Amino acid sequence: MSHLPMKLLRKKIEKRNEKQRERNLRKRQQEQQQDPPGQRPGPGYRGRAPIIRSPGGGKSRVTGSNPGSAALRGLTRSERLADTIEITIIKTGARRGAHRAPGQALRTRAPAPRTVPRPQWGPIWWARTESLSCAFTCVSASPGAFEDTSFASLKGLVSENTLRGVADMGFANMTQIQHRSIRPLLQGRDILAAAKTGSGKTLAFLIPAVELIYKLKFMPRNGTGVVILSPTRELAMQTFGVLKELMTHHVHTYGLVMGGSNRSAEAQKLANGVNLVVATPGRLLDHMQNTPGFMFKNLQCLVIDEADRILEVGFEEEMKQIIKLLPRRRQTMLFSATQTRKVEDLAKISLKKEPLYVGVDDHKDVATVDGLEQGYVVCPSEKRFLLLFTFLKKNRKKKLMVFFSSCMSVKYHYELLNYIDLPVMAIHGKQKQTKRTTTFFQFCNADSGILLCTDVAARGLDIPEVDWIVQFDPPDDPKEYIHRVGRTARGIDGRGHALLILRPEELGFLRYLKQAKVPLSEFEFSWAKISDIQSQLEKLIEKNYFLHKSGQEAYKSYIRAYDSHALKQIYNVASLDLTQVALSFGFRVPPFVDLNVNGSQGRKPQKRGGGGGFGYQKSRTVQKARIFKHVSKKPPADRRQFAH
Repeated sequence: MSHLPMKLLRKKIEKRNEKQRERNLRKRQQEQQQDPPGQRPGPGYRGRAPIIRSPGGGKSRVTGSNPGSAALRGLTRSERLADTIEITIIKTGARRGAHRAPGQALRTRAPAPRTVPRPQWGPIWWARTESLSCAFTCVSASPGAFEDTSFASLKGLVSENTLRGVADMGFANMTQIQHRSIRPLLQGRDILAAAKTGSGKTLAFLIPAVELIYKLKFMPRNGTGVVILSPTRELAMQTFGVLKELMTHHVHTYGLVMGGSNRSAEAQKLANGVNLVVATPGRLLDHMQNTPGFMFKNLQCLVIDEADRILEVGFEEEMKQIIKLLPRRRQTMLFSATQTRKVEDLAKISLKKEPLYVGVDDHKDVATVDGLEQGYVVCPSEKRFLLLFTFLKKNRKKKLMVFFSSCMSVKYHYELLNYIDLPVMAIHGKQKQTKRTTTFFQFCNADSGILLCTDVAARGLDIPEVDWIVQFDPPDDPKEYIHRVGRTARGIDGRGHALLILRPEELGFLRYLKQAKVPLSEFEFSWAKISDIQSQLEKLIEKNYFLHKSGQEAYKSYIRAYDSHALKQIYNVASLDLTQVALSFGFRVPPFVDLNVNGSQGRKPQKRGGGGGFGYQKSRTVQKARIFKHVSKKPPADRRQFAH
């Protein structure tokens, strides 16, 4: 395994932080221009206009004396879809402000500037959760309409050094999860927090963690006082980047410990004393068991970020061992966007007897953020790649993320699209860590681009200004869908779009999304405008040896991933027309796939992250799939070069 160059990592993190800081400062300047301070009746008021309910069930903003005309002027949200592909709404009832008749085509035009209504604050902490054996305490009522939610209101509770660091990052006001969790965390309470993706959970636990170390006057000789656990390497790097900015005016030591980096260098730094450690579970447990100089007996705080994801990717045993080795007298924070049974089990063994439950979105009717425009399109199997290629080609000047179900699918489509002159980037669990790191920061710092990825990028990552989330392969469950689309429309005023591609046999998945409070509208793309490159694709795959082998592996991994779906009644591998599926990969004749029938009877294979890598861990009875490696030689008839 190649070691991660820390100098390169620090340089890329600093570049990303600088770009985010500039973006936050620009937003603050725009807000100040739109809402002069003299016009605000209180610190929490933003001068928003009232909301009225539209006949379709949506919301519209009243900006003048004529509410009806104002509401019609505000109905531009559904017109901000792909600007070169005509999209027709089939079901308009699920979308906000959808007054058009069914089947009416949408005109594309530049979006009008809009302001997001300030959300109505609901209950801060739920009094009790019956599924948990530990009692959850009700602490406070909902804040008043004009309560001060600025970071400046924390003066006296938070040190000047931390407030200066937050100001340097360009943040002036707290989000809901920050406002409702920072104060009790500063008091030393244990918390189980749930909030939507992009709601600012990272700062919600970093600020109290830094303050704890600051008030206890931790020194390197005291060892590690705070451990922050992340499920993936990319999320760990991102958390470390935010921590680096927050610690600008502090003198305490902090470090990053994760798989793929130089273990001996990490061990030396831990022996010298690192007060705040950001880590992935596997590498942290390794150091706790095998690094003699790692002193964690003085640990004061344990933070588990994306707790459900850590358990999903196979770190359950590691987490139990870590919690067992850590001191019992400590503060514990569990943060996640979704709450599952495994998270509840983890809460039982890690939290104190009376923790607080902070759920800022539990009372809402929609599980995704307000600024997210989301829908689905029904596409037959043989047209899936043609639809994807057309959509990406028409939106190449925007910033898009495309999710696949397997690493081999990402690898194949990355090679294929670059080969046919559509530049894309890729992140998946089989890449070396250096490549993953470089690609991640390259996409973060880019103004436009296309990133192909597996679910390794679906949790927690804060990638600036993503315009579209395209789910080419279906997610495992509604929770995974929510986390995928959570990569866009992040922040207080975030905007974004999400597209889910479904086969006609997969429409039953919409029932599960509806139960999970995810509103989707159906889109129909004009098939006359879809690029018909099927014959050229088949000839290319037939003649190009490397694409042919890569395509075979991608096809096999797609079938195996489909067979491993938990929702067997929706994603039934027997319902697949393999000939039609093979066409979407460029094959006239489907490649042979050997499925493990005995091992897939409704049981999902165990996932394992390996410190951030994502993939399926096959059982011992299944023979390992062949991995076709590229060789330097090419067939003499093929003169084109691969784009790597």
